[in-house]
Amino acid sequence: MARFVAFDAILFLLPFAAYAAFLTLTRGSLRNAEDWQIKTIAYLAIAGAGLLIVALVVFISYSGTPPDGIFVPAHIENGKIVPGRIDPGPAAPQ
Repeated sequence: MARFVAFDAILFLLPFAAYAAFLTLTRGSLRNAEDWQIKTIAYLAIAGAGLLIVALVVFISYSGTPPDGIFVPAHIENGKIVPGRIDPGPAAPQ
């Protein structure tokens, strides 16, 4: 779970990092308060949220599980827990 939270945080903060790099390269400093106005921060937050939503949609769409797959829930076999999985669905007739 921590991996997903860290990945989401990185995607959200990516526009802020790009803007900070831009300010460092063009102005040589990040300390000028005029460069970090509320309007600019709002645009960066909207861009970060948009990037996060696009990434989530892409990852959900291409998760690798077949759409006709059959979910096999976790169960116990010979005293050991077997994790849940998605098995491929029945083969399509050719």
